[in-house]
Amino acid sequence: MDRTTSRPLAVVTGASSGIGRALAEEFATHDFDLVVAAENADIEDAATELRQTGADVRAVQVDLATEFGVSQLASEVEEVGRPVDALAINAGVGVSGAFTDTDLHAHLNLVDLNVRGAVQLAHELLPKMVEHGGGGVLFTSSIAATMPGPYASTYNASKSFLQSFAEALRNEVADRGVTVTALMPGPTDTNFFERAGLEDTKLGETKKDDPRDVARDGYEALMAGKDHTVAGSAKNKVQAIAGKVLPQKVTADAHARLAEPGSASDDE
Repeated sequence: MDRTTSRPLAVVTGASSGIGRALAEEFATHDFDLVVAAENADIEDAATELRQTGADVRAVQVDLATEFGVSQLASEVEEVGRPVDALAINAGVGVSGAFTDTDLHAHLNLVDLNVRGAVQLAHELLPKMVEHGGGGVLFTSSIAATMPGPYASTYNASKSFLQSFAEALRNEVADRGVTVTALMPGPTDTNFFERAGLEDTKLGETKKDDPRDVARDGYEALMAGKDHTVAGSAKNKVQAIAGKVLPQKVTADAHARLAEPGSASDDE
């Protein structure tokens, strides 16, 4: 990667597919160079395609659910020798099903990736951004952050954590040249639903947004320095508002009807 270029540098996690891949494309087409990371080998294919935009791209295959993996990514970013202008902390997973009926290690892995890994990576890179006096951080949260998530209990909780964390960091660095933005998509057409085991739910059957539209909304919000953006369809905005104003028992009941395993075949 060229250390002398004047192009800004973006770091994007979970960039092999889905929203992360689309975010990387947004940065690349807006003249950013990239460090992209994911746990699977598909990140190399994504990097090859992203280079066709003219971007200089470094691909890093790491498990960001581990302390070692996050440290390895931070070291790779450090090796580039350039300030980070945009950091998109996007990698995440879901677990579908009743908490008592699902694998504990799957839930702990979710917490490690969605929460602990996000905190560690932010702590590795944000201080250097503050020292440099510029840039922006984008956390991929969700409209799920606004409501309890029966049958997706740890996922919704992790997104609530990221939402709160992003707002807190935004306040702390507000006068230090760095902005922090929370991206709040609704159901998006990615492999998330298959990986999380949500395909047999009403939520899995619902119409989904194009990840490119979600990424564009996130990129534009980040560049504008917004505190958050509810991305995608107007329905997502309505649900996000409802999640904030309705009693949590009401939103929990509504989420349960959408996310209960087998609900896709429910005629009610």
